[in-house]
Amino acid sequence: MEYAPTRPRALRRALVAGSAMVCAAAGLIATSPAHADTPALTVQYKTATAAQADEAEPWLAVHNNTGSAVALNRVMLRYYFTADTTGSYTFACAWAQVGCGNVKGSVVKMPNPTATADHYLEITFTGGSIPAGGSSGDLQLRLFRTDWQRVDQADDYSFDAADTTYTASDHVTASLDGNQVWGTNPDGSTSGGGGGTTPPPDNPPPSGTALFDDFHYTGPDDPALAGHGWSVRTGSGGPGIQNTWSADAVSFPSDSTALGGKVMRLRATTDGTAAGTRQAEVDTTQRKFQEGTYAARVYFNDAPTSGQDGDHVNETFYTITPDNSLYSELDNEYLPNGGWGGPGPTLYTTSWYSADAMDRQTHNVVSSLQGWHTLQMTVADGTVTYYVDGQEYFSTTGKYYPREPMTIDFNEWFIDLPFTGARSWDEKVNWVYYNATGTLTPSQVDAAVNGYESAGTHFTDTVPSP
Repeated sequence: MEYAPTRPRALRRALVAGSAMVCAAAGLIATSPAHADTPALTVQYKTATAAQADEAEPWLAVHNNTGSAVALNRVMLRYYFTADTTGSYTFACAWAQVGCGNVKGSVVKMPNPTATADHYLEITFTGGSIPAGGSSGDLQLRLFRTDWQRVDQADDYSFDAADTTYTASDHVTASLDGNQVWGTNPDGSTSGGGGGTTPPPDNPPPSGTALFDDFHYTGPDDPALAGHGWSVRTGSGGPGIQNTWSADAVSFPSDSTALGGKVMRLRATTDGTAAGTRQAEVDTTQRKFQEGTYAARVYFNDAPTSGQDGDHVNETFYTITPDNSLYSELDNEYLPNGGWGGPGPTLYTTSWYSADAMDRQTHNVVSSLQGWHTLQMTVADGTVTYYVDGQEYFSTTGKYYPREPMTIDFNEWFIDLPFTGARSWDEKVNWVYYNATGTLTPSQVDAAVNGYESAGTHFTDTVPSP
């Protein structure tokens, strides 16, 4: 999966989204009254593009016909289409009333295609809810070929050129708690996955040793933080501005956009001098993570929280061992303003063999990731695979496979100090999850995290010490 740079037409679409938000807030999205035979959910659809277009733009709204609020992490939607290429497709959320950071999309190839569908776009959610008798509001979705050739939607099962205003569509399916409650699949069935291959969102992950934390701590000096195996870095060393790591740069505020309501905030501040710089880093105290699945929900910022923009700042989620003969490192590094001579905003994903020799395999795409995103890495069977928001982003094999256990780390730091003046940059972490069993799908990761949250579990660690 690659994130394509935003096209100018997206700016015009953003203005339309603003109007749509006003309409949604005023309750202008059509809804249907509930009655005894009404399904739990109804999906309304309209298209923002013609049959032949630069991309598919299905706009969806989910109506809750029940008498109780429905958490969106219980809901899964599927939009079916026929691929116009053997290459890949990319999903993006243009705007959503529930927040694009809560919307995840995966493109799945169907094992049993029909004349009007051989793939589907699967939409799941990490937060938000629909009130009783209410609507999710706009979900303005984008689906485009990664080679940016035009798409032909005329033979797509879920596309209807006539639906230019919201219309109940049974060609877009909805499942609640893994059970299909709305729509007809392309094969004519009205239950199950309709030929899908991915597990429903509530499909439990394989049993095995795991770490989960959603950072319900009072501060960097909370005894539970150290007791749960985390270390807040202070003092010496790099990267970035040497010897500027500070415990005061780490906090755990409440956040209404976070699953569970709390985040770990990493704040890098500077006045443009080394003496006036503070950087933030938190990592596990034990190197006990190697093969398995790693995931974290992080909030990247493209602009400073305060002060002048323009810093080459690095917002990260990674795993690492010391630079010894078996050194290993797997990086997710987001540079909103670029750095190291490259442009921004850019996400660098890198598997390292040797830091001293700069021997690594790396992948980067220039595109904004402002907001919440789920980053995942699977380490199994000689392959490291990186995911962003449920879609495969990059993979590495061979000598770049981790050779020894690692720590799990987050940090926010300045590559350099290009100007003077006070400013601060924030990265937020909602949760982190590791499962030593092996390769978990993004849906299984979501299911595990939602399971912990539903049970009120803020921390667990059953990964054996080395």
